[in-house]
Amino acid sequence: MAVGAPPKRTRAYDAGRRQERARRQHEAALDAARARFLHHGYAATTVESIAVAARVSAATIYKSYGGKAGLVRALCQRALAGAGPVPAEERSSALRSLSDPVQVIEGWGRLAAEVAPRMSPLLLLLRDAAQVDPEAGALADELDQARLARMAENARYLAFAGHLRPGVTASDARDVLWLGSSPELFDLLVNRRGWSLDQFSHFVADTMTKALL
Repeated sequence: MAVGAPPKRTRAYDAGRRQERARRQHEAALDAARARFLHHGYAATTVESIAVAARVSAATIYKSYGGKAGLVRALCQRALAGAGPVPAEERSSALRSLSDPVQVIEGWGRLAAEVAPRMSPLLLLLRDAAQVDPEAGALADELDQARLARMAENARYLAFAGHLRPGVTASDARDVLWLGSSPELFDLLVNRRGWSLDQFSHFVADTMTKALL
């Protein structure tokens, strides 16, 4: 280097660019996995086929998700967030600040119609896969118990606030809320009978209101 010449600058490590690339790969893998799972089924879909569709390596998918069950878990976590910047679960909890329980349940009905199209196909996929795949069965049970726990929390809120009508226990309310958020109910009414999401939302809210308040 010549005397007096400025030192060469070391190129700064672009962490933001690398993180964005990883995020795009993450979303591409999940999008490809959802499409292939729902089109071909759980058993017939391989990690390798997902990797090819997502244009990432199979090793990357195994490292990030551990396999097919891990991919479905990540898909379910994304689906549960719903649409918009605030996760649906946070919006569900925020509804409890309302003084009118009918408005609370109407809000839960709207959230059910928002999340169900994203979540129900995945839960039904796992239900069918559980017949032949123990790992899928374990994940299906785990997710079902998590949903039951969320509904139990909502039921405790209704009971503690004195909103439940006489004779309805918190356990009763938990089970009604659990039914309203079930993938089977969405599948029967929307997928099989052709109901609109607005019809489904109103049905869920009306059923909960009449059964619980």
